[in-house]
Amino acid sequence: MAPEAAFASYRALVATLQARRGADPQTSYVAQLYAKGLDAILKKIGEEATETVMAAKDGVPDALIREVADLWFHSLVLLVHLDLDPDAVWAELARRHGVSGLTEKAARGT
Repeated sequence: MAPEAAFASYRALVATLQARRGADPQTSYVAQLYAKGLDAILKKIGEEATETVMAAKDGVPDALIREVADLWFHSLVLLVHLDLDPDAVWAELARRHGVSGLTEKAARGT
């Protein structure tokens, strides 16, 4: 997929996630997550993170891609639920680009 098409899909996904905030939980998986609240979303992210680790350990590239997609999807759900702009993550990654990971980590004091 061309970068432009991938970005268009990402923008459409974010718009859909934002629209689901007011949707009937009976009609949308994402609306159900929003209705269940933060703890349910965090639990789902934890599950997806674990599945990502397991897929990486299994060494099956396609399975790993699917699990990372699930993890990213649910992370986007979290950001939208908390009224955070997912584009802020891209901005943070852009800010870090070209900065040594060791330098960036030291600047955070962690």
